[in-house]
Amino acid sequence: MAQSLTQIAQSLKNPNKKVQLIYAFNGTGKTRLSREFKDLIAPKNTEVEAEETKIKILYYNAFTEDLFFWDNDLDNDTDRKLKIQPNNYTSWILQDQGQEPNITAHFQRYTSDKLTPRFNEDFSEVRFSFERGDDSGTDFVKISKGEESCFIWSVFYSILEQTISELNLVEEGDRETDQFNDLQYVFIDDPVSSLDDNHLIELAVNLAELVKKSTNLKFIVSTHSPLFYNVLYNELNLKSKKEVCFMLDKKEDGTFELIEKFGDSNKSFSYHLFLKQTIEEAIATNSIQKYHFTLLRNLYEKTANFLGYPQWSNLLPNDKQTYYNRIIQFTSHSTLSNEEVPEPTEPEKQTVKFLLEHLVDNNYWKEEQNGTL
Repeated sequence: MAQSLTQIAQSLKNPNKKVQLIYAFNGTGKTRLSREFKDLIAPKNTEVEAEETKIKILYYNAFTEDLFFWDNDLDNDTDRKLKIQPNNYTSWILQDQGQEPNITAHFQRYTSDKLTPRFNEDFSEVRFSFERGDDSGTDFVKISKGEESCFIWSVFYSILEQTISELNLVEEGDRETDQFNDLQYVFIDDPVSSLDDNHLIELAVNLAELVKKSTNLKFIVSTHSPLFYNVLYNELNLKSKKEVCFMLDKKEDGTFELIEKFGDSNKSFSYHLFLKQTIEEAIATNSIQKYHFTLLRNLYEKTANFLGYPQWSNLLPNDKQTYYNRIIQFTSHSTLSNEEVPEPTEPEKQTVKFLLEHLVDNNYWKEEQNGTL
């Protein structure tokens, strides 16, 4: 049944479930759903006294990453540092709990044991350097966007780890802080966008361990990664639980549907089959957008990989370079930030239809009952 994101957030709040796992494509509305849920649990109200606004939800999403921003030292181009916008979470975990060593350990686990974050005294900024193991000077570097995401996740993970440890103490008087005594929910949206498969699996396993350790929190995790979904599904033994796994689907009219699923991503919504279904629906309703070219390319890539072709373009029909260029036009990032690829023309929409039919009608694609290619 089609609903607004606010209605879906309410449906996630109602069940007495320890974990709810959501899969959705990028751009479907996962981050907006996490915000709707946060506002439902802890609405902003500047008139409420501080004592009445204790923390009820921890959440990780794109807005969490906005607490961290770069000072690139444009004048000298040498002292590059990541600035940290302080809040209750970062101040508590860095200053009060002294979690800097744990944050560093988590960060290096997902990146490199040589890449080291160095906080300043008040933990308002952090610099990064590669340790050489000798007395040579230290050069501070600007880390990649993927490494930056790993660092921010490492800060959040350390907050969550320490919070669960505190809340597992039954007697409130034994806890080092009371600011999390009212905490009920943890909403985590896609912490895996820049990880390779090995580290993605490791992160999912580590997160599952924390979830299992918690005795009184409810977790909602959303992701666009079928692999991350599967690891959590198996590590948390969700096969034996009902009404906890979903797919978030965005309708053409801007409404949403939270579809209950049974089984891991391979069994309940085989990713490649869902890609095919999504493109077919867009063709049938003449609603092809730019992102459908990305889905089509993804489908070609997965099919080529499954069949052992070195390049997905090998599966294209005659005049491969022409079709390759058309797909690349819509799936590559613009060179300049103000460049926009135009909406698909009618002939370009027909290209999507033609290339999908080519993939399905040839021997490249064999859809069997078990959902394999």
